[in-house]
Amino acid sequence: MNLSPIATAYADTAAAPAGPEAMIVQFLPLIVIFGIFYFLLIRPQMKRAKEQRALIASVSKGDEVVTNGGLAGRVMQAGEEYLHLEVAEGVVVKVQRSAVALMLPKGTLKKL
Repeated sequence: MNLSPIATAYADTAAAPAGPEAMIVQFLPLIVIFGIFYFLLIRPQMKRAKEQRALIASVSKGDEVVTNGGLAGRVMQAGEEYLHLEVAEGVVVKVQRSAVALMLPKGTLKKL
């Protein structure tokens, strides 16, 4: 007797109803992946953004800074929105406060 795959039938068993434990087990890999993303990507980025906001808020007259565009200069005047940077003797450039990338230690720039 030659049975084809179609003729071979298996009993269809009903699945057990999923309880709260089974649901947690199903979502556990998703929760673990989210935790990894939070601690490796989201949290460090939030920390860097907080440090950058603090840096921008602390810029005052006389500080030496570098902008996102690469301009290095000494802050001559600090306003709410804009900074006036002296990049060379007698050359003052107006830049947005948010353009400051980093603050240099005092004395890094030689006498302009």
